[in-house]
Amino acid sequence: MSRPVPQQTEPVNGDSFLDIVASVVSIMIIMVVMVGMRIKNAPVQVAIPANPAATELEKDLAAEQALRGDVLKMAAEIRGLQQEAVARGTQRDALATLASAAEHEIQQRRQKLDGLRQADFDLARGLSESKFQLDQLTREREQAENVPGEQVVVESYPTPISREVDGPEAHLLISHGRVVFVPMEALVEQLKSQAKRQAYKLAEQSELSDTIGPVDGFRLCYTLERYEVAPDGPRGTGRGGSFVRLQRFTLVPIAEDLGEPVRLALEQGSDFRQALAKILPGRTTITIWVYPDGFDAFRQIRKEMYRLGYAIAARPLPPGEPIGGSPDGTKSAAQ
Repeated sequence: MSRPVPQQTEPVNGDSFLDIVASVVSIMIIMVVMVGMRIKNAPVQVAIPANPAATELEKDLAAEQALRGDVLKMAAEIRGLQQEAVARGTQRDALATLASAAEHEIQQRRQKLDGLRQADFDLARGLSESKFQLDQLTREREQAENVPGEQVVVESYPTPISREVDGPEAHLLISHGRVVFVPMEALVEQLKSQAKRQAYKLAEQSELSDTIGPVDGFRLCYTLERYEVAPDGPRGTGRGGSFVRLQRFTLVPIAEDLGEPVRLALEQGSDFRQALAKILPGRTTITIWVYPDGFDAFRQIRKEMYRLGYAIAARPLPPGEPIGGSPDGTKSAAQ
């Protein structure tokens, strides 16, 4: 059986180890010193907070420089136009001088001729001028024929013969570029019912004002009054007494953005289209209440309704005046 060979280890040299440690420490010290030198010599950057006044001043200066550039540019253009005007004026004066000289020469030549030759000369001169005008008119006609004509679209509307509206009537309001149906019929029905219930109050007062709604974005403000009727006949045997009647009513929208913009209202599926589909053409007249700022929108709505076969009645309103009515008012006139 073989025996293991014992391993021999060399003794550690202590001086070599100390030299290595000293070298590493020296290198680290040198690196620390170099880093410290760099930090010491590096420039210090201090963040200065932005001054709002300075920023605004810079913007104003930039705007001022831009305006100054525009002014200088406009001044250069003005100088160019002035120079061109001077050149044109000089050219015009030269042409006028030449024309005057030519006219003077023609007159002198004419004076040298006898009567018969003067007549021939005038005739030839008139013929030359007429020929010149004819050539100019011919050129203008040829230019006009070569220019394509502008297409003119003529819109046709029903004959403007109006008649008073006696049948069913729907009401439409155009305001601030928006279009909305006015629930006139529903509000008037509520007015009739409420006026009957409040008639007894006029036994002690001459007028009574109240409000109905809102219904679909509108309120109806009304005033009832009591009026006396004297008996008819010489002995007062006819019917007389106290009666109640409507003095006036107005419709007040609860907001300015009721309805839809006209552009959206004319699209398929809009609220305006859905409400319009419930009104039969030929049986119901549509009265359009419109303010002066809505005449363009009125023309668009009128064109579409004429296309669909509806009878239209227009009721212009002064600015700020609400929709209203009274027993002394006039009926709508439809076309």
